Amino acid sequence: MTDNPLVPLIAAGEAGLDTLAALALEQSRVIPADRRSFLNLAQRATSAAPASAAFFTLLAEGEVLAAERLGAFADACGVTRVQAAAYEPLPGCQAYPAYVAWLALNASPAEAVLALTANFSTWGGYCATIAEALRRHYGFTDEACAFFDFFAEPSPELDRRAQAALDESEPDRSRAHGYGRMLQAYEDQFWATLAERTP
Repeated sequence: MTDNPLVPLIAAGEAGLDTLAALALEQSRVIPADRRSFLNLAQRATSAAPASAAFFTLLAEGEVLAAERLGAFADACGVTRVQAAAYEPLPGCQAYPAYVAWLALNASPAEAVLALTANFSTWGGYCATIAEALRRHYGFTDEACAFFDFFAEPSPELDRRAQAALDESEPDRSRAHGYGRMLQAYEDQFWATLAERTP
């Protein structure tokens, strides 16, 4: 796991509700953006790489489920509809979905599969830590933690589809690993940007 300046603060109960609210609001922008990127990748892959298309379709469906769970977390953080409508996203948080969109336009489907899956375990670990901390230190309900629980759970079906995609089309691994490093750097930037909001 990379050095993440915010997750340890949440794990210790030291991040304020305003920071958690910002996390919810930034995710409310990330999720629909990533979903559109995954659908674009699925469309690109449909004819030549159907296994990759199936992988990206499952990712897009997962973003829909995540969006359904995010509202309860935002509510628990005290986010109102007025605040949500007026919120201006932070560039450091939105660099990650912007790069996913870049991959959707420029990477081969197999390269995008490999780059994205390289980051899944790190993201899942962060979510597991946050879910546990929200219950322990912030008194959040299971419903309010469901967004993080969703990503913390292993997905054998997603792993199976990723492997099928990589078996179907051999990616340029050097390029794909470079893409993965960029994704990880932008994810680190996401957390660092939010951590700056915590005194």
